[in-house]
Amino acid sequence: MFQIVTRLLPALLLLLAFVGPTAAEQGMAIDPATCLGCHSNKISAAAFAASVHGKNACTSCHVEITDLARHMRGETKIAKVHCERCHKKENAEHYNSVHVQNDVKCADCHTDIHTHTYWKKDKRIVVAKCIQCHEKQAVFQQSVHGKAVAAGNQDSAACNDCHNLHDIKPLGDPKSHTNREFHTKVCMKCHSDEKMMERNGVFNVAVKTYMESYHGKNYRLGFPEKVAGCADCHTAHMVLPAKDANSSVNPQNLVVTCAQCHKNATALFTKFYAHGEHTDREKYPILFYTFIAMTGLLVGTFAVFWLHSLLWMFRGFVENREKAQALMEGHVGHVVADGHAVYRRFQRRHIFLHLLVIISFLGLSLTGLPLKFSDQVWAKMFMELIGGSAKAGFIHRICAGITFVYFASAIALSIHFLFIRKDLKGNFLQRMFGPDSLMPNFRDIKDVTGMVRWFLFRGPKPTFERWTYWEKFDFIAVFWGMFAIGGSGLMLWFPEIFGYFLPGWAFNVATIVHSDEALLATGFIFTVHFFNTHGRPEKFPMDFVIFNGQLPKHEFLEERGDQWKRYEEQGITEKFRAKRTSGIAYDFIVKAFGFTAVITGLTLVVLMLFAFLAGGSH
Repeated sequence: MFQIVTRLLPALLLLLAFVGPTAAEQGMAIDPATCLGCHSNKISAAAFAASVHGKNACTSCHVEITDLARHMRGETKIAKVHCERCHKKENAEHYNSVHVQNDVKCADCHTDIHTHTYWKKDKRIVVAKCIQCHEKQAVFQQSVHGKAVAAGNQDSAACNDCHNLHDIKPLGDPKSHTNREFHTKVCMKCHSDEKMMERNGVFNVAVKTYMESYHGKNYRLGFPEKVAGCADCHTAHMVLPAKDANSSVNPQNLVVTCAQCHKNATALFTKFYAHGEHTDREKYPILFYTFIAMTGLLVGTFAVFWLHSLLWMFRGFVENREKAQALMEGHVGHVVADGHAVYRRFQRRHIFLHLLVIISFLGLSLTGLPLKFSDQVWAKMFMELIGGSAKAGFIHRICAGITFVYFASAIALSIHFLFIRKDLKGNFLQRMFGPDSLMPNFRDIKDVTGMVRWFLFRGPKPTFERWTYWEKFDFIAVFWGMFAIGGSGLMLWFPEIFGYFLPGWAFNVATIVHSDEALLATGFIFTVHFFNTHGRPEKFPMDFVIFNGQLPKHEFLEERGDQWKRYEEQGITEKFRAKRTSGIAYDFIVKAFGFTAVITGLTLVVLMLFAFLAGGSH
């Protein structure tokens, strides 16, 4: 039977060739079998019928052919097929692609147009097609992705997963924002899918750990061109497991890989944990215990001092009510003679150094907190207002430089106080633990006990010497802060220098310490310190003494009665009496600055609290 059909087929095609013109002249569609009467030497009828276009007539694409007779006489000009007549979505994507810019048309990829079958999402077909032109990228087939695709794993990334099928965008300048963003964004499409990673046995926290790194935070804030992305370390097309000797992240190749950005990278430098997770005790014990220690310090410090502030707030409120009630009842109390006379508490150098502290601390906070909480909308707004992460980093480093200046000045003043000053009695140990020193001593235990008793309505409010225990804590905290924040900050500022003698994981530790200690510092200053100096009921809304260095006598006696008593015994009280009060213009400007600083700090506290409640990043 098959042989009979085979013999009759040419005759049938010939018959249709004669009948076809008549049908076409009558306005009927031309049967594809008619076309195959002439074109069967180039087009297989069976293959065309089985193709995705098999249900279409030839004239569905070759629309110029409306008169078969004229076509057969060669009088019809055949134009190139316009695929967009049917494939509008694909055409729209292709029209905006880099292929159009390089005059790559549909048929340049779909060369088998008459035998084309549906690809059924088989990525192997895509890879085979792309490398016909992109020979340099053929190394993809040797990569972990390429091998998985060849093995039939449809989860693995192929050309179209990163570049799309038709909407293939030009990457442009390798240093451009678009290009730099692309080299990380496309990787995250798959690697952020934890279920996909789990079923393929792939490290499923790569995206999380990258986003927690300095590189990832910059990427999330919208500045990928300033940092390394996925493809910078792992390459774009030759991604291999670290144990492979040809892998860019193989330990033997890491110096070269890191040196692309860090020119002076060393073997020690490459010990950095690019995807180190501080919550993983088994793999990263150093990071885990560093994080635990810093978290303990944070929680412990805030627990103690926030409780201290809350107790003080309530007790101070009650005291103010008691004073107001006494005035209403006509009980004026003890009247201080010449109570509004002004005495000098701080000298100009102290005021200047405190202004440096305020400026540098606010600068560091405004430029550092957006990086820490990079997943927050307000963080992105801050970075845009500053002008980008690069400018924020520049400002941050200037403020860090100011911090080192005032810290060095504090050390110089301490040396001067201990060894050089002529108006103080005793040797340096007596000076160090004396009443004018900021060094904690046994008296502070008595003062703390007295304040707690006052908080609990168990005793009178204590009076203090020149320095209170909370002021001493603030001063000592600067030294710890400079060791923790300053030391870790220098490591992160100059990683290549420290990488000569420190292992790379030290930078992971420095990142945790710097981040958490900065959080402790900002949280403490903007809550505890602001309350102790400006927010407590006795001083609210602001204690101006640090801005003009002057204190009224009645406040001096109430707050630092023991210091006043000592000065009276030494006969030096009038030595500290101010000849004149600070000027109106100065007071107005500096108070405006002070209120701006307080409002800025409190705003940052609210934003930090919002970030934590919203599950903000570490």
